[in-house]
Amino acid sequence: MKKFSLTLAAVIGLGSAVAAQAAEPAQINLSLARQMAAAAEAQATADHANDVVTVMDAGGNIILVERMANAQLASIELSIKKAHSAVFYKRPTRSLEQDVAHGLNNVLGLPGALPAGGGVPLIVGDTVIGAVGVSGGNNIQDNHAAEVGAAVYTKQAH
Repeated sequence: MKKFSLTLAAVIGLGSAVAAQAAEPAQINLSLARQMAAAAEAQATADHANDVVTVMDAGGNIILVERMANAQLASIELSIKKAHSAVFYKRPTRSLEQDVAHGLNNVLGLPGALPAGGGVPLIVGDTVIGAVGVSGGNNIQDNHAAEVGAAVYTKQAH
């Protein structure tokens, strides 16, 4: 009987693993990252901004960084920090910016948090699977471009 219990537990465990795999959100590959960046760049162009777009995975690892012509060099690092902040804090950097605007200055002490619009996490259910970071325009333009880039993932995932 003990052997049967172990075997049944193993089968149940295997079933859970298969169910978990089926429920996992789509990962961001380079092709999808390029599509997201292209959408963000198109929005930046429409908003008359010269941006840098960064796409990261769930671990905060860079998949893609693209710099539009005439984007300032500082925007490279800023777009990376916005994407990183969105992944690690599981919320748009625009919300951090709004917190500071409303006097919640403790946000300024959070490690790696960048309270400036333009970082949008990619969330499926409760799982952050990556982020888009945009810098080069003003914070509203950057946020808009990042949202447009993130929407490409949302369309692909559903």
